[in-house]
Amino acid sequence: MSTNMGTSVWNGAGRRIHMQEVGTRDGLQVEPCFVPTGDKIALVNALSRAGLAKIEVTAFVLPQAIPALRDAEQVLREIERAPGVVYSALVPNVRGAERAIDARADELNLVMSASESHNLANLRMTRAQSFQALSAVSAIARQAGTAVNVSLSCSFGCPMEGDVPQDTVWDWCARYVEALGARGVTLCDTTGMAYPGQVAALVRGFKRRWPDTELTLHFHNTRGMGLANVLAAIDAGADRFDASLGGLGGCPYAPGATGNVCSEEIVHALQLMGYDTGVDLEQLLEAAHRLPALVGHAVPSQLVAAGRRLDLHPLPADFDAIRERALARG
Repeated sequence: MSTNMGTSVWNGAGRRIHMQEVGTRDGLQVEPCFVPTGDKIALVNALSRAGLAKIEVTAFVLPQAIPALRDAEQVLREIERAPGVVYSALVPNVRGAERAIDARADELNLVMSASESHNLANLRMTRAQSFQALSAVSAIARQAGTAVNVSLSCSFGCPMEGDVPQDTVWDWCARYVEALGARGVTLCDTTGMAYPGQVAALVRGFKRRWPDTELTLHFHNTRGMGLANVLAAIDAGADRFDASLGGLGGCPYAPGATGNVCSEEIVHALQLMGYDTGVDLEQLLEAAHRLPALVGHAVPSQLVAAGRRLDLHPLPADFDAIRERALARG
């Protein structure tokens, strides 16, 4: 396999991959415990220092809908902003957009589903109603000079409908890119149904249609294909990926959908293959190691459990004696 840049996908040769953190929103929103506001701010600050290209800090939704993120304004206002990092917030409606803009979000992330069933289950609206509501949000963002990204859930399949036709995905992308002027689109594998061949086809199709639009891929690792899907997307020309610290996350309206692909695992793998992620893996792992105490349980991250590839272990205490006995046996 080779990328459209003529480089083997297994040898990144310094190619830049933009890692975008969603754990502080997508990850924390499904946690039953409330992570204290000060700890959330410290976590975002740590992620900023680690060099993530974008951080989806929080969501401006009704507190009763997502109690875990009821402190959205305070968190977004009080974080330390690092130069070059984009601080994004999910907003579902005009009121959420106004709150996010007032709290100085760099970008508004708007969400709807490519699947009618999932959109109704998740947002309590038809897709047409979502588009109408988000069109009003886009207008407010334009007036404020705030960038807009659209996340299209279930782009790779719906847990209630099955496959989502590519033409359906392109139709909704076109509405947001061409009609509303969205700066970026995120194709979301909300329930972990994506597979590498499908990913490559969607990425290539998007790049052909909208080469100047920022394309992000948002994968879940529900069926163990997260990293394979990332590599398939890179091979097809993608260079922006959402990921979640510790592998936290999962859609509450998608049965069986486990966490997002894990930030530190993806960074670790890509760096071993020679890609430039711009991320300080040591600092990212330090942040990941804080998570179990914050959320009250172990996290899916295999790097938190096992360490990096060359994090070596000490020799057994009786190693010299073991060697002497081995040598004595001739």
